[in-house]
Amino acid sequence: MGANLEKVYNPRGMEETWYDYWVKGNYFHADNTKEGPSFSMVIPPPNVTGQLHMGHALDNTLQDIITRWRRMQGYNTLWLPGTDHAGIATQIKVEEQLRKKGLTRHDLGRDAFLELVWEWKEKYGNRITNQLKRLGTSCDWQRERFTLDEGCSKAVREVFVSLYEKGLIYRGQYLINWCVDCNTALSDVEVEHEDTPGKLYYIRYPFSDGEGYITVATTRPETMLGDTAVAVNPDDERYQDLVGRTLRLPLTGRSIPVIADSFVSVEFGTGLVKVTPAHDPNDYAMGERHALPRIQVIGEDGLMTAEAGKYAGLDRNECRKRVVADLKECGLLEKVEEHSHAVGHCYRCGSVVEPLISKQWFVKMGPLAKPAIDVVLEGRVKFVPERFTKLYLNWMENIRDWCISRQLWWGHRIPVWYCDDCGETIVSKEDPTRCPKCQSQDLTQDPDVLDTWFSSALWPFSTMGWPEQTKDLDLFYPTSLLVTGFDIIFFWVARMIVMGIEFTGEPPFSEVLIHGLVRDSEGRKMSKSLGNGVDPLEVIDEYGADALRFTLVKGGALGNDMRYYPEQVEASRNFANKVWNATRFALMNLEGFKPKNDVANCSLADRWILSRYQGTVARVTEYLDSFDLAEASRTLYEFIWNELCDWYVEMSKAYLYGHLGDEAKYTAQWVLWTVLDGTLRLLHPFMPFITEELWHALPSTGETIVLAPWPVPQEDLYDQDAEMDMALIMDVVRSIRNVRSEKQVTPGRKIKAVLHADDPQQTILQRNRLYLESLAGLGELEILKTNTKKPEQAIFAVASGVEIYLPLAGLLDLEEERKRLQGELKDCENEIKRCQTKLENEGFVKKAPPAVVEKERAKLAEYLEQKAKLEETLKTLV
Repeated sequence: MGANLEKVYNPRGMEETWYDYWVKGNYFHADNTKEGPSFSMVIPPPNVTGQLHMGHALDNTLQDIITRWRRMQGYNTLWLPGTDHAGIATQIKVEEQLRKKGLTRHDLGRDAFLELVWEWKEKYGNRITNQLKRLGTSCDWQRERFTLDEGCSKAVREVFVSLYEKGLIYRGQYLINWCVDCNTALSDVEVEHEDTPGKLYYIRYPFSDGEGYITVATTRPETMLGDTAVAVNPDDERYQDLVGRTLRLPLTGRSIPVIADSFVSVEFGTGLVKVTPAHDPNDYAMGERHALPRIQVIGEDGLMTAEAGKYAGLDRNECRKRVVADLKECGLLEKVEEHSHAVGHCYRCGSVVEPLISKQWFVKMGPLAKPAIDVVLEGRVKFVPERFTKLYLNWMENIRDWCISRQLWWGHRIPVWYCDDCGETIVSKEDPTRCPKCQSQDLTQDPDVLDTWFSSALWPFSTMGWPEQTKDLDLFYPTSLLVTGFDIIFFWVARMIVMGIEFTGEPPFSEVLIHGLVRDSEGRKMSKSLGNGVDPLEVIDEYGADALRFTLVKGGALGNDMRYYPEQVEASRNFANKVWNATRFALMNLEGFKPKNDVANCSLADRWILSRYQGTVARVTEYLDSFDLAEASRTLYEFIWNELCDWYVEMSKAYLYGHLGDEAKYTAQWVLWTVLDGTLRLLHPFMPFITEELWHALPSTGETIVLAPWPVPQEDLYDQDAEMDMALIMDVVRSIRNVRSEKQVTPGRKIKAVLHADDPQQTILQRNRLYLESLAGLGELEILKTNTKKPEQAIFAVASGVEIYLPLAGLLDLEEERKRLQGELKDCENEIKRCQTKLENEGFVKKAPPAVVEKERAKLAEYLEQKAKLEETLKTLV
């Protein structure tokens, strides 16, 4: 049977073959008519523009491990896959193609452009899912969904109309985040704030009556053109007499008031802040409180508006330079300081976000947030690790209304129409044909689309057929678990909880497993700009998906970031090779073996490995239950590499080779087959491809390891006595091996050992001398009572209370060893003499730096200690 496996483990070809086998066998499909416990999970839908990166690889490996484990435990398991239409990212991709042809989307028109985007999606949209398959993801591909498919689109309309009718969706003027490059609004969580080097400009604002001025500090002097007030803190004693006075706005001549507002920081700048309600969210709030006018001086294109006067038409960055130069020329620029501050950037294109007042659609989040907070406080939704609960609650308790409209063409068109004749607003699940108020057929649909995250928020239930009451919803919703990164708790997790409760009455999942980022070996975030990204597909090509998966899960800790080291993938590949070779050894010794239900007369090694295997099953299952997949993988690694391969396989050889009779041979075969079969099943969720290949090679296996039962610990096979006895044997063997290694005794050379021990250790050692002789490379072994005369000229060691004597004559050439040690002793004495001479020299001691003198004294002490050891060792050779 061993001949059925290649001599060398090679994942190429094998992995693709097994994945095709699984898909054709329909092994990943969940049956919604099946009774019994179910487990369900939805994939965080990757963008159709996406390409597999290390974050995807980690996220989907974790999900796949849990899915395969639950499936093997007998759960009716659904892992539902799909992709997100990625409104901004996809539109950018297609517009880039058009630009190469000298065209824009406006040249094509909306309908023709959308046809082009759909063509792009059909051509490239499956790339990310095909890459996920290479990773080994066991998704139910028959249920694959897309956020713009018919079912999801129906759910989106249902939700929008329902929220609108409840007064929870509204349209209004509001200060929003605007990307001048993507030309669309962004929600708060789509803005990434990065510390950016900048400057702090101190500008003089003259009083309108001509009597002096005040100095205001700002990082954005170009927005000064839209100032409508200057604010001070009401408790700031320096400026209380200024409140109510008016200032002449530099470069414009407009009069603006000095107001008092508690938002102003006394410590920042001069303690006086300019208020620009049309271009800053905090200023907007102050403007609301004080009924200040809003003057918009920057447009949606990033150019200065007519309100900016002579600066109109300038790019906002160019305008800053001109304003600063003009202020300096007028003597109104007091000073400029270097200043690093947080600047909002578009999460898609990276350009600086511009706060602008715009008419947009919003969701009132306050009423929706409370139930989503309550389910977490009540424990109905749990975050793992628990520390992420605080992060979630803090954001939800301070949540702002959600801007859901986007100025794009690709996405869910907002289901709102306006009557061109009477101005009526029509919100409908179906496309209206006439105005319900005046019956006019001249209707215009709102041009905007919904934020991509709006449809993603419905993902757990829209993908299962909602608003219809389907079998999938009945059986698999709420889902059991969500696995995702901490960076989209606000984008996605919170919004799914909100929408799930609002539209199904239940939170969409009971547990949320949060993982960290995959960073490079220096701890840096992987990015294109740094050029430190790693392509998982290239790693798979070189080492195999199993090696990459095992590296990703083993290298992290629950909820923390992990560092990626290429050498760790190689180590995982070596681990896979170890499992491969152990299985080949087993197969070569299982010829003619037919498993029976039980065996008798197990050796100590058999009892020990069976007991250790039970403990491994229990620990791995316990770690998986708590989602500590890293510890589960490390437990498996230690058991397979150290205990099964390095110890049991070696101890079983004498039995497997038939040296101790047929009954002993069969028992060893049964134990090896039992433990190896179960171990492959334990390892399967982590390394699915190699375990399927090896499991099929074993006698009496089934159709696929995917559906093989998950091992359960057998209480009757726990054997504490065997574990304690074997621990003694292993400790003695390790001690002898260490001496052999230190003395560079070749592995094939047999040596003599004398062990001194009293009962019960002497009995255990005598009974199992076969293991000692074979594992420690002993040609002669004496096991005596502790009070027996000790051998002379022998190396001494102690292991678990057993005295170990290894006669030197059997380890090395005594005469050569004497010569070597005497040479070392002579060199040591010369160094001692040199150090002593130096330290006896008063000139050296007085003139040399104290650290140098102290270093010389330390050397002398080290050489004296080395001399004593050499002399003691030489005495044993006399």
